[in-house]
Amino acid sequence: MAGHSKWKQIKHYKAATDAKRNAMFTKLIREITVAAKQGGGDPAGNPRLRTAIESAKAQSMPKDNIERAVLKGTGELEGVDYVEAMYEAYGPGGVALMIQTLTDNPTRTVAEVRAKLTRGNGNLGTTNSVAFLFDRKGQLTVPAASTTEEVVMEHALEAGAEDVVKDDDAFVITTAPSDLHAVKDSLESAGLKAEHAELSWIPKTTVRVEGENAEALVRLLEALEDLDDVQKVDANFDMDVSAMAQN
Repeated sequence: MAGHSKWKQIKHYKAATDAKRNAMFTKLIREITVAAKQGGGDPAGNPRLRTAIESAKAQSMPKDNIERAVLKGTGELEGVDYVEAMYEAYGPGGVALMIQTLTDNPTRTVAEVRAKLTRGNGNLGTTNSVAFLFDRKGQLTVPAASTTEEVVMEHALEAGAEDVVKDDDAFVITTAPSDLHAVKDSLESAGLKAEHAELSWIPKTTVRVEGENAEALVRLLEALEDLDDVQKVDANFDMDVSAMAQN
C-alpha cells in the first residue's frame, strides 16, 4: 500500500503524548481557519472546511475551539494570517515527499524544513521535482471488521469512488477530490462507518525501503511533522509497518 497509508499505520502504533495531541490540535485549528478564510464559514458549502471540522471532531477537539477557529477564518475574530506552501523533497532511500505547510512566516518555515531534511539524510527539491509522482485524491477508510468488501464496493462505486482496496484491517476508498464527501455520505447512509476522510497526495508507484533507510525515513517523517508549520507529509514508500512501528 502507498506510503501515506503506511505512515498513518506507523503513527497509530506509536503512543501519543499530551504534547503531540496539543500540536495536532494546533495544526487542525490552522487548517479550519484557512479553510474558512478561503471558502466561507459554512461547512455545507465549503468541502475543505467540512473535512477539517470532521477531522477535528474525530480527534475530540472541543466544539468551542472549532467555532473560534472558524470565526478567526471569517474575520469575525482576530487571528493570524496563514499562507499555504508546499515543499517537494527526497528522503532516505530515494523516497519522494510532499510536505504541506501553513505558516505565518514562509522564510522561517522553509529554513526549518530544509534543516530537518539535511539532518535526516534528505534534500529539498524544486517545484515539480516530485509532484509528478503523485495524484491529488480523496481518501477514506471503512473498518474491515464491520462489513464485507462487496458491500463497501457496491455503495462506494455507486457514489463515484474510483477504487476500493483492502489494507490490513480496513477498506481504503479512493475518490476524485470533488467526490470525497458524496462517497462518505453514501457509505454512512448505508450504515457503514466511514473514517479518516481527507485529501491526500497518492503516489503513482512506491519505493521499497528496509533496514537503516527505513529507520532513517521514519525518523525524518516524525521530525518534519513535529514542526509547527507542517500540516502533513505524504510519501511514496513501502515498508514493513509492524517492524518500523516498534522503533
